[in-house]
Amino acid sequence: MAQIPKESIEQVLSATDIVDLINSYVPLKRAGAQFRANCPFHNEKSPSFYVNPARQSFHCFGCGKGGDAISFIRDYENLPFMEAVRKLADRSGVQIREEEVDPEADQRRKSKGRLLDIHREAADFFHQLLLTAPAAAHARDYLKSRGFGREMAANWTVGWMPDNARTFLDWARSRKFTGRELKDSGICNLRDETNPASGLFVRFQDRLMFPIRNEIGDVIAFSGRQLRENKNSGKYVNSPETPIFLKSRVLFALDRAKKPILKEKAALLCEGQLDVISCHELGIEHAIAPLGTAFTREHAKLLRRYTSQVLICYDADPAGIAATSRAFRELVPEGLAVRVVCMPAGDDPDTYLKSRGADAFRQLLADAKEFFDFKLEAARANGSLDTAAGRAAALTDCAEMLTLMGDFAARENQINGVATYLQTSATVLRQEIAKLKAKPQRAPANQRGESPQTAAPAEPTAMHRIVAFLCHLALSSAPAQHLLGEQFETLHEASRWLEGLPLLEAILAAAPDPSSNAAVNAFLGGLAECDRWALNRGSALEGAPDDGVQAAEHALALLSGTVLQRRDAAVKAALKEPGISAERLNELLEEVKEISGLLRGIGQRSEFDDELPASTFKPKVPEWRKKWGDRGSKS
Repeated sequence: MAQIPKESIEQVLSATDIVDLINSYVPLKRAGAQFRANCPFHNEKSPSFYVNPARQSFHCFGCGKGGDAISFIRDYENLPFMEAVRKLADRSGVQIREEEVDPEADQRRKSKGRLLDIHREAADFFHQLLLTAPAAAHARDYLKSRGFGREMAANWTVGWMPDNARTFLDWARSRKFTGRELKDSGICNLRDETNPASGLFVRFQDRLMFPIRNEIGDVIAFSGRQLRENKNSGKYVNSPETPIFLKSRVLFALDRAKKPILKEKAALLCEGQLDVISCHELGIEHAIAPLGTAFTREHAKLLRRYTSQVLICYDADPAGIAATSRAFRELVPEGLAVRVVCMPAGDDPDTYLKSRGADAFRQLLADAKEFFDFKLEAARANGSLDTAAGRAAALTDCAEMLTLMGDFAARENQINGVATYLQTSATVLRQEIAKLKAKPQRAPANQRGESPQTAAPAEPTAMHRIVAFLCHLALSSAPAQHLLGEQFETLHEASRWLEGLPLLEAILAAAPDPSSNAAVNAFLGGLAECDRWALNRGSALEGAPDDGVQAAEHALALLSGTVLQRRDAAVKAALKEPGISAERLNELLEEVKEISGLLRGIGQRSEFDDELPASTFKPKVPEWRKKWGDRGSKS
């Protein structure tokens, strides 16, 4: 007898928003954090039927009916369970598998249970090592230096992975976990992926281990924070995706933040895990963060279950401002209102809370700006609005983002403010929005019969050559893409110093399969023309690398060196500024000392651009390069 696997049922429920579903049958009205209506299952004059978006469930206090989306369809339309699942799957566009009950299906379910067991027990093991192991003294000292103590470590089950991999592997074997299970968990991997007999290596070594939990609190992955400087490894390394961990569907600390988000009627979206932990430790408990990836539409759908408003609290540097705009583009189409917390330059929530305290930070949250006010004030501050051409470009950009807003009243309210900023009329802005809404999706130039030159944007996205090389690797080599994805935080920090990194972050967030030309072309087709041009102009390299990991590691080392050189130049320029305070002088001198030590460690170079490993590439031009052309490679 066929049955629908548990995984398919979970996928259908995950893809279905119960509020939208029930509202298509019964008109719902918001009642605080829930929605209510007259019960469709019995006659009543006053509503006692409630829908809870956070729990994705419904309950009638009159007749007692209740359950999830499948239960509602089954009861409302009087369908068998299997038919109800199929109907919901069709509605949400999910393809379900039906399988005969067999030992293999049962084994898959058991395997998922074992993965949860490994993560739960490993989290406790790492935590005990952090608290008691003499070799973990430097890890405890690091936490103290960041203002955290034993209580925080206990609250978040923070742990320590030893530098000696044997310690963990011996513990795992003592708990009867097999090598296959350790590999499937993502904590370990094969030394040679083509040879199952090559043995295991541990992904995390000498790192603080932060457990990552799903919505109900199960540990499903880890984020490891570097404790000693290592140029060959990123500051953070996250678990790879596994059957129980999909980055685009997990938000750090959401299991803790669900109720506070409902209470605050807003989610506080931060960039880093330590930012979130600092917020929670000081009573600001509606804070969450994505995990080593850009904010996605799946994240937005997840948040929509709990709130209709999001406060974005990213860094105030150009990379943070760009990331704020990208998050807005994912949140608004899901009906979420967005405001932006204006952090002082050089601060993040962790440093601000440590220096100013929780009350001052709460005031920042209270003073959060509407997204377009934030965006345009930042543009005015950097001089983008000083010219007519700059204001025209900003108008087009804002109009395109305003088209994403489905709430007519909210959009109209924003139009007037944006028009004032840009020294134009609301009518002109509305006309631009209408033009964009009516504009059909244009096919790529070579599919329209146009020459590449006629389709070129006025100004391709600025991109440093090393970044262009990394973008090419991410689109042509799956191992390189995977390695770069693990370095997401490191790359994000480099955005302040090298041009084009937000585009690399977008590639890593989407993770198109490099072996599938269709997947890469679909991704490129969704980019702005200026980004596509930059990808083709920025690198003269073609083809797929012989060794993607080696090429990526080499390029990352060059990137680190170039960032250090630019940091060094910026600090030395700051030292020459007149009227510098003694405190600021000491800070800069310490930074000079730190940078000099790091440069000595990797060997100083004046610029790293000329050392990109072109020889690692095969001569065959990939199909996606053929399709989108080589339009800027000679410029």
